[in-house]
Amino acid sequence: MPAIITNKFRIHMSEQFQESFSEASGNNYYLGIGRPQPYGTLTRPDGRTDNQGTDANPITPSDSVIEETNSYDDMLAAKRITSSDVSFVIPRRNWTSGTVYDEYRHDLGNRITGGTTAQTSTSGASTLFDATFYVLTSANRVYKVLDNNNGAAVSDEPTATTNTVISTSDNYKWKYMYTLTAAQQSSFLSTDFMAVATDSTVSGAAVDGEINIVKIKTAGTGGTDGTHTGIPIRGDGTVAGAVSVTIASGAVTAVSVTTEGQGYTYGYITLADINANGGGSLTGTELDVIIPPQGGHGFDAPKELGGFFLMLNQSLEGTETANSGDYTASNDFRKIILIRDPKSSGSAATATTLRGTKAIKIASSPTPGTFTADEKITQATTGAVGKVVDWDSANNILYYIQTGFTDAGVDANGDKSAFSGANVITGATSSATATPDSSSSATVNNVVFVSGYSSAELDENSGDVIYIENRAPIVRAADQTENIKLIIEF
Repeated sequence: MPAIITNKFRIHMSEQFQESFSEASGNNYYLGIGRPQPYGTLTRPDGRTDNQGTDANPITPSDSVIEETNSYDDMLAAKRITSSDVSFVIPRRNWTSGTVYDEYRHDLGNRITGGTTAQTSTSGASTLFDATFYVLTSANRVYKVLDNNNGAAVSDEPTATTNTVISTSDNYKWKYMYTLTAAQQSSFLSTDFMAVATDSTVSGAAVDGEINIVKIKTAGTGGTDGTHTGIPIRGDGTVAGAVSVTIASGAVTAVSVTTEGQGYTYGYITLADINANGGGSLTGTELDVIIPPQGGHGFDAPKELGGFFLMLNQSLEGTETANSGDYTASNDFRKIILIRDPKSSGSAATATTLRGTKAIKIASSPTPGTFTADEKITQATTGAVGKVVDWDSANNILYYIQTGFTDAGVDANGDKSAFSGANVITGATSSATATPDSSSSATVNNVVFVSGYSSAELDENSGDVIYIENRAPIVRAADQTENIKLIIEF
């Protein structure tokens, strides 16, 4: 039973996902960063090892439960994504002089008359959204190609923003769709993708089922030369359209739409009508009436241009000073994750940022040593093991993580123990020592301590991890902003 999932379904799913960011009872999404420790071969407590690649070539994450839990174990922080951080996008296709672009056709992939060969675009694409039928110009305007002058190269960049068919000197015909706003250029324009949105003026002027283009499939022979007018466009149009047909040396050389009509979902131009209107004895001619998308050209730009991609854009600004204590600029990260509906302190997370690390308030006396990032720390009395993320000497706060690997979060027996009490903590590389301030139950640098200890603000293993990306290390700095763009394709 041959069947397909249509592109409309893909667009529907992307719309549902996009709407979930702004619905009254919608979902909360957070972009998390993690993995401060280098990739490599890690040892399990049972002696087996996990090869996680190298910093230069990390492995592809698995779609598994353990991959999700590991993502929480080495989480650094997460930042909420709001509806303003999300946009429909489409592949970016710049207008470039000398390029042959495809033209919009409603019938790509359908069987050609009299055979089993599928209709393809000029480039050979058999589906519309695989075709290069739209462009982004130097003025950040987006145009749909209605006619590519029989597969010729472009030389005249379109500039007009009228709601009628735009003709350029290279004999291309265009439909103006929309212009990227300054905000869209800043947030949702990348090397490979660009925002897609409907221009309300363009949409308001669109006419459902209006015929703008008729293509010559087979020129035919034996016709009477001249331009013959008043030839009807047959089909299901609610308002009839008409064309003029030019014949030279007995063959059709041009077809011009003189009355666009409206309401067409299919249309035909018959030989009988051409001949009855001056064509004489024309034979063998085939003309393709190009049907616009539902609503007309420009009515719904995301649907017309293949907007089943979503871009999530988020920026991490240094230490996120407005939420001090959540983000460190003293360590790098190698993992990006997207979490849906995480919790914080047992309730749905709503804060702008969430700290993913644990923290210990260190007593000022005896004077603590200087811990180094990524070193192993131990607490002999409790047996607790962890990895240093950041040593904040100004506030005497030691940030750390605990993973399920030997020397990273569990002891030699494979047990994970919590740091607690006023027991001395020792750094394995720096040999630094420090005593937790177990009497401290205060908020320091936006970190809430209870008896000297603070849990992560992001509840471990809460919510759904729906995206994981392993990548080469990204070094952070207090005066640096990392802009992260995720592309979700449905």
